[in-house]
Amino acid sequence: MKNKRITSSYGLGLAAVSALCTTLFLSTAHASSEDLLKAADAEVNKSYVRARFGAVQNKAFNPGDARRKLLIIGDSQAQDFVNSAMENDYLKGYQVRTRHVPAQCQLYLGDPEQSGVAEKDKALCAKVESLTTSRQQINNADVIIFASLWRSWAVQKLPQTIENLELRDNQKLVVLGRKSFGRVSIRHYLRMSDDKRKSVRNVINQQFLNDNNMLRQRLSPTVFVDQYASICGAGQNTCPVFTPDAKLISFDGGHLTKEGARYVGERIFTSPALSSL
Repeated sequence: MKNKRITSSYGLGLAAVSALCTTLFLSTAHASSEDLLKAADAEVNKSYVRARFGAVQNKAFNPGDARRKLLIIGDSQAQDFVNSAMENDYLKGYQVRTRHVPAQCQLYLGDPEQSGVAEKDKALCAKVESLTTSRQQINNADVIIFASLWRSWAVQKLPQTIENLELRDNQKLVVLGRKSFGRVSIRHYLRMSDDKRKSVRNVINQQFLNDNNMLRQRLSPTVFVDQYASICGAGQNTCPVFTPDAKLISFDGGHLTKEGARYVGERIFTSPALSSL
């Protein structure tokens, strides 16, 4: 009888420990899923992406500020770049200003008849910011940074665009290449453990890679920032979706979460074009 009681108590003890472990596991998994859902909130992230860029958009440089003048021009990719820099306290030695050029219009300076802007977008592009309307502020800047959802036609014409800028020898131009993280499926990731999430890599659109390769071939390493190489690894056609500590990098496959901005900034600022800033 005594042995039976011992065995019974032992079994109950194991059951209790097992139940506790299960509860802790489910609690941890639930917390991890909650964190992922918060990180993937589209409305919160969209506001985050735009905020810092918008705070200094179209503002003139302050002549009373002795810091060097840095102008960031582009679309939502330029907004991401601002966050990547600021999350890591980079660019503190600069006056930072921004100008927004929609992705439909691209960073192009030349004959409008030679642009590749789609017919349906020409009315929009005729009335929004452009490199033409930004010329005066470009002339006043010490450093100009281009960041865009590059289209093939704008990449092909970029050398001519740069020539038409007529930058002085004491001005520095930096061109960020494309970045993307494939199709982000939050529902799929919710079923994964943190360890599993860390290993997720998505295939990148081949056209994006082709355009990025074209940029790299046409621009000097002192000008071009190969974001794919910095974030995904040189020669890779896949990119990570989560940081090494299982934080979501991009909420929609193209734009960065706060954790993603910190992660990306740490990597792209090691490039020759940015490390000297």
